[in-house]
Amino acid sequence: MKKIDVALVGARGYVGFELLKLLDSHPQSHVIAAFSREFKGVAVRDVVEGFSDTTLHYQADELTVLANMKLDVIFLALPNEIAKNYSELWSELSKSVCIIDLSSDFRFDKNWIYGQPETCAENIVGQNLIANPGCYATGSQLGLLPLIDHCITSPSIFGVSGYSGAGSKPSDNNNPERLANNLKAYKLIDHIHEKEVSNVLGKPVYFMPHVAEFFRGIHLTISVQLDNNYTVEEIEWNYRHYYQSFELIKVSHKIPEVQQVQNTHNVLIGGFTVKDNHLVLCVVIDNLLKGAATQAIQNMNLSLGLEMNLGIS
Repeated sequence: MKKIDVALVGARGYVGFELLKLLDSHPQSHVIAAFSREFKGVAVRDVVEGFSDTTLHYQADELTVLANMKLDVIFLALPNEIAKNYSELWSELSKSVCIIDLSSDFRFDKNWIYGQPETCAENIVGQNLIANPGCYATGSQLGLLPLIDHCITSPSIFGVSGYSGAGSKPSDNNNPERLANNLKAYKLIDHIHEKEVSNVLGKPVYFMPHVAEFFRGIHLTISVQLDNNYTVEEIEWNYRHYYQSFELIKVSHKIPEVQQVQNTHNVLIGGFTVKDNHLVLCVVIDNLLKGAATQAIQNMNLSLGLEMNLGIS
């Protein structure tokens, strides 16, 4: 079985940790480089519990050294606005290497393939520049896609994320003391994920993000007016049928809860409620896994012609 040689740039953050764990357990991947300035020289195993390679250490070389490595895949798990500064490097490397960016830098770039695995699989196969979707955006678009053609108003999406969604760099949005017994709203219009979902669906949406005191997971409550008086049973059947081939997307009659998806690769959609053609539904997803690292692994698999969920257990 041919090994997939992988480098991870931005291996210090929460998503970077999840990616390292998934890559380490993947039956074909082999992590040969992990970049982090903060952890330079530290053994990956000392930071990522259970990592199998006892010899791999974090490095902080200039990213141009990637051109001298024999790689199959590069994951970019950097904060927004950094990866795009190396656009020429990624373009050159992509001639022989699959590059998957987990930031928002290339989600609107026509040179990159937008990679939501379940809904864009055919576009991803064989591609070497893949933009991973955002976490809020993943839950939102999956929650709306089965009925988007029947929405006659712009959907409103009320989102609540655990504070890991604010990243590991200290701020009010990931400060447990600031969030204790609290719910904090931020960027209530023009959030990057609002633009992303609107772009993917071809219909404007309104997105209102909040952060809560739990660490990981996202809960979305989606509200929209439909073009007909559909019953809950009809809507639920439509969602089950739409996602029947995708094992990670599960449809529930009950309102899903964040605890059900924490530390899992699943998306749960449910709680369908209708009144006067007005539909409300809920979506929950783990922002670090299916909202980020899980999808990155799926995109790697699809790009290389492997089974989409290989290595995801």
